[in-house]
Formats: sequence, C-alpha cells, structure tokens
Amino acid sequence: MIVAHRGASAWAPENTLTAFAQAVDCGADGFELDVRLARDGVPVVIHDATLRRTGLCAGEVERMTSRELAALGAGEWFNRAHPALASRDYTSERIPTLESVLQNLTNWVPAIVYIELKTGPGNTKQLVTEVVDLVRRYDLQSRVVIISFELSAIAQAKSQDSTINTGALFAPNGTGTGLRGAKVLSAAVDSGADEVLLHRLIARPRLVDALMKQGLPATVWTVDEPAWVQKALKLGLHALITNDPARLLAHRTLLP
Repeated sequence: MIVAHRGASAWAPENTLTAFAQAVDCGADGFELDVRLARDGVPVVIHDATLRRTGLCAGEVERMTSRELAALGAGEWFNRAHPALASRDYTSERIPTLESVLQNLTNWVPAIVYIELKTGPGNTKQLVTEVVDLVRRYDLQSRVVIISFELSAIAQAKSQDSTINTGALFAPNGTGTGLRGAKVLSAAVDSGADEVLLHRLIARPRLVDALMKQGLPATVWTVDEPAWVQKALKLGLHALITNDPARLLAHRTLLP
C-alpha cells in the first residue's frame, strides 16, 4: 500500500482535511495523521506539541481547548514555507478534530487511516480511550490502524477493542532507541501490535523477514524516493508511508 504521511503533505498543509482529501484523490490507499488531546479532552489532529511551526503562534496544544484550536490557521505556514505551492485556499485551513476526519471517511472510501497517538505525561489512557471510542462510534474498526511509539498505548487500545488493528512504531533514535532486531520483534509482540512500522534506516531485510515469519506485516516510513516501491516488493513490505503519494503511485503503476 501507499499511505500518505500526514496527508499529501508534500503538496498541501500537513494534517489538514485538504491534505487528506488530496491523498485520497490521487489514489493513495490511505493516509496517516497525528492526534493529541486538547485541554477539553478532545482529540485534535496536529503533530507538534506547540503551535509555533504550523500555527505560527505561541501556545501549547494541551493548554488550549478544541474550540480555541479550531479558530487557528493551519495552512498559512505552508504558503510561507512553499511559495511555489501556495494557495489562497490554504489560509482557511484549521486544525481539525479527529472526529471531523472520521466523519469525512464516508466520502473517502476505501481509504485506510493510520492514527498516531501523540501521548503526553499522564494522558495516555485518556487519549487511547477517546480515540477508541470515536473509532467505535463511527464503526471504523476495519479501516483504522492505531499506532504509537508508546507501546503501552498500543496494548491499551488492543485491550479496549481487540477488533481495532494496531501498529508499533520504531525509530533509529529518539523514542524506541536501542530496540533493534530481536528486541523490536519482542517489543512488538508484547504490545499486541498487528503490524510494525519501521523508520527507513532500520528497515533491514533480516528484521523484515523475522517480522513476517512472526505474522507481523512491516510498514516503512517516511520515504519519497520511487526506488522504494521496487524495494518494498523485494522485501515483502505491507506499506510505504510517504509525503508524496502521487509520485510513488506513478512508479507503482509502471511495475509488472
């Protein structure tokens, strides 16, 4: 599968309804997004803990209500960072709630959505519960994969609803540091994850093969080079997560 990282984020402001719609329109098999809790306990779609980068203002997500966040722009930063791709329409983009994205999925059939949980100190259980409740409310268990670097969150999600697919995230540094090879496999199995998402720098053939033998599909993030499509086929990868889904999809159509 070709999955759009934060939507078609190479061409539109990340984690916005426009970015997700563009990903679906170009033929992506799904898209990935990031979720944090606002002060009022509502899951909102934004990657960073602060508003400095994509909101162009001061403030922390967890200290603002979902209504306050919805009033803030989420697209002007993209116009400034990518003037050649700037659009007046992007200035009207706002930080969406997770619920608003899930509501749109009825128009985006059959896209799969990877929901990355951005947990904070003391809020993991609440975030998991809110996300799982929303997925169940809209009966989207078959179209959602809940993912996180915080493997305890994955275990909690699975315990709350075993029908929701989950994915364990691993990176070469930062969260997940020191877990390689057999340790990645062991940690993923212990979390109850249904698949494993590997940063491209640690997606070694031996590890991918070990995961597959354990029945754990492997997904690699974040890759924009078309050569990864051929590599994915050779490795037997489940999916590629990319900022530029259209580019990888064009290459996929050329393969026999």
